[in-house]
Amino acid sequence: MLRRIELEVLATVDRGDIISELAMKLDHSESYLSRGVGDLAEKRLVYTERDGRRKRVVPSDARAVERYQDLVRQYPHIDFPELLTGKALEVLYYLDQPRTVAEIADQSDNYRNTVNRVLKRFRDRGLVGADNGRYDFNADFDRLHEFARQLTHHLHRQRLETVAQKGTILWEDYDEFLAQTETEIDIEAFHETGLAQFAAFDLQFLLTDHRYYFYSEELDILSPADLCCHTLLIDDSSRYRSYCLLLLRLVDVDEDDLREQAAKYGLEDEIDALLRYLETHGDVTDDRLLEWDEFQKLAAEYEIET
Repeated sequence: MLRRIELEVLATVDRGDIISELAMKLDHSESYLSRGVGDLAEKRLVYTERDGRRKRVVPSDARAVERYQDLVRQYPHIDFPELLTGKALEVLYYLDQPRTVAEIADQSDNYRNTVNRVLKRFRDRGLVGADNGRYDFNADFDRLHEFARQLTHHLHRQRLETVAQKGTILWEDYDEFLAQTETEIDIEAFHETGLAQFAAFDLQFLLTDHRYYFYSEELDILSPADLCCHTLLIDDSSRYRSYCLLLLRLVDVDEDDLREQAAKYGLEDEIDALLRYLETHGDVTDDRLLEWDEFQKLAAEYEIET
C-alpha cells in the first residue's frame, strides 16, 4: 500500500519542507526522495508547491496522515516506517478486535505464516499482545488499526474519484469496495453490480438513476452470490429482498458459497433469513419479507417456480 520511503516522508515532513532538505534529513538521494514524494502526491497524501526553483512538500489534511503523524510524534523511538512495510497494514486493518492468527489469515486471504511474522514483529516491540491465542493491541496502539482503516478508505476514495467524481462508497475492505455512482464506469476491475446485473438472468427490474460497481482486482466475474449480497448492501428493503429471493429461486446458488460471501459482507443474518424463507415456504417472522402467497404471485410474473 505504501512503500518505506513514502512512510518515511509522511513520518518526517512538516508544513513546507523543501525536497532537498528532506532528502538530507532522511539520508536519501534527492531523485529517490522525489519519486517517493511524487507517489504520495498522486495519492493526495501530500501536496507540492513551487517556491522559486525549489519545491516544498506539504502534508495533506487526510485523517490517515494526521493519525500517522500523531503516532510518530508520540513514539519517536519506534521505527514505524520499518514496522509498517509489507503486509503489516493489511494485518492491522483486520485487527479491529481480538483475533487469532487463523481469523486474520482468513479475512485477509494471507498465509498464516505471513500473519504470524507480522504479528511477531509488533509483539516484539510491545505494540500487541496475545491472550489465549487472540492478538490485540497494547495501550493505545489500536490507533495503528485506525491508521490502516483511514488510509485504506482514503486510497479507495482516490481510486473512485479518478473514474467517477460523484461517488459514494457503500462497503469496503482492504482491497475491495462497493460504490454508488451517477455515471457509467468502463474501467478494468470495476464490475457493475446490483439490480442492473439481474438482467443477465432474465430478471428485469425498474432501475434508479444510480449505478453500482464493485471494485476488485481479483474477480473476473461476479457470481449470483456476490450479486445477492451487493444488492442487500445497496438496499435491504422488502422489495430488494424479494428480488434477491427471485434470483436465489431461479439460479442454483451454492449455499456454502452464499454463506461464505454473507460472512465477508457482514450479512449472515440477512442471508440466513432468505434461505430459511425459501426452505420453509415463508415460515419466517420478518417484516421485510413478503407473505408467501404474495411472493408466489411475484415469482409467477417472472415465470419462476416456487
